[in-house]
Amino acid sequence: MDTSCGLDISLKIMGGKWKPLILYHLQNGPLRFSEIKRSVGGISEKVLIQQLRDLVAINVLNRHDYKCVPPMVDYSLTAFGETLVQALIPLCEWGNQNREQVTKFLQTSSELD
Repeated sequence: MDTSCGLDISLKIMGGKWKPLILYHLQNGPLRFSEIKRSVGGISEKVLIQQLRDLVAINVLNRHDYKCVPPMVDYSLTAFGETLVQALIPLCEWGNQNREQVTKFLQTSSELD
């Protein structure tokens, strides 16, 4: 289905709950796997590995292997990935502005279940 709205394409790249958070935390520069895991919080190691692989495969992230012992790898945004982060910033701001209202709504709706 072809639409005039690019949300379908955007969601294919960053769909799900974890990828936007990973990208958000990488906007200030490269991070190692453990730093990303700690920053994102709540993500399992298995899921983080898969999400990072997906983002590298579609050229949103660079994976830099320093080829040393002990192993050292970090991840950074590509120029393409930086454009995606810029698109996410308004969503981040919207979430911050509406956090209280959304939290109240979610609490109320869970009480109704």
